[in-house]
Amino acid sequence: MFQLSEKQAQEIVDKMMQDIPYNINIMNDRGVIIGSGNRERIGTVHDAAVRALATGRMVEVLEEGKFEKKGTNEPIVIGDKRVGVIGISGEPDEVRPFCNIVRTTVSLLVEQKTTLETLAHEENRRSAFIRMLLEHRGAYTQKIRKEAAGYGLDLALRTQVLYLTGFEAEKDTSALLLRFPVFRLEEDVHLVLIQGEASAEKLAESLLHGQPRIRIAIGRQEEWIADSFLQARSAQHVQAALKPSANLIRFREVSFLAGLAQVDMGTRLRATAKLADHPDLLDTLRIFVEQDGSMSETAERLAIHRNTLQYRLKRIAELTGRDPRKVLELFQLVHDLLAEYR
Repeated sequence: MFQLSEKQAQEIVDKMMQDIPYNINIMNDRGVIIGSGNRERIGTVHDAAVRALATGRMVEVLEEGKFEKKGTNEPIVIGDKRVGVIGISGEPDEVRPFCNIVRTTVSLLVEQKTTLETLAHEENRRSAFIRMLLEHRGAYTQKIRKEAAGYGLDLALRTQVLYLTGFEAEKDTSALLLRFPVFRLEEDVHLVLIQGEASAEKLAESLLHGQPRIRIAIGRQEEWIADSFLQARSAQHVQAALKPSANLIRFREVSFLAGLAQVDMGTRLRATAKLADHPDLLDTLRIFVEQDGSMSETAERLAIHRNTLQYRLKRIAELTGRDPRKVLELFQLVHDLLAEYR
C-alpha cells in the first residue's frame, strides 16, 4: 500500500498554507502527524485523526482540548485504502471547505505518484524481459513463450531486430510502431522486433522519412531473437565507426566489417588512439573511408581544399604510423576504428 512520506507531506503543507490562512496537519495511516505548519507537532499522534481512520469519516473537533484543537479531520482514501488524514485547525464551519480542497489535492498527488510507480515497475519488467531474451540461447520454455505473448511476441516465428538510436518517441511517426513490440534497451536505444509478413525495410524507410536524427541498424531474420540483435548491434557499431552519415545500415551489407571488428589483435595499441586529441583528423579518416578513399569526394564532404586533405592524410600517417593512402595500411586503420566500437 502507498504511504505518504514526511517530505511529501511537509511540501504539501507548506504549499497549501501559502493560500489557506489556517494551520494544516497531514497524518499518516496510523494517525501520526508527518507534516504541519506547527513543526513541533510532527511525530505526535493526532487523536481525531486516529478516530477518522477508524471510522472512515470526517471527525470534527468542536472544543479545544489539551491535545486537540478545533478543526476538521478527513481521511485520505485512495481506492479503498485509508492512507492518511488531512486536518485543518479552526472553526469547523470555516475550515471545512478548505479541508475538502486540501484532501482532493493530496489524493491527486498520491494517485499520480502511484501511477508513476506502476509505470516504472512495468518498464522495469519490460527491460528485464528483453534483456533476458537477448541473452537466451536454446529452445524457449513455455513460461518465456507465455510472457512474450503478453508483449505481442510469438516466439515460434522468426524475428528481425531493428536497432534504433536517436529515436524521438514524441514524434508523430512513433504511431508507425504501434503494431510492433518495442523495447527501450538504454536511454537512447530502442529495439523493434519484426515478425511475420511485416517488412523491416518499409518500416525503416517510413521512420527515416519522419525522424532525421534517427539511425537504424537491421539484423537478419533469425530463429533466435538474440542472434538478430547481435547482428543489428554490430552493424550499428560499423555505422558509428565508419559510416557517420548513414541513417540506415543492414548487417547483410557489412557482415565482413562486423566480423573484422571482433578480430583480436592482441595487446597492440590501436593506431587510431593517437588521433584522440585530433578530432579533425579522426573525422577526416572516417569520411575518407566512407568515401572509398576518393580524394575529391572526401574533400567535398569536408568542405576543404584537396591540398588541405593531403596535409591531413599526411599528418594521420605521421601520428599513427599507418598511411591511409596505402591500401593495406588503410585496412589496419579501418580495423582500429571498428575496434573502438566493439
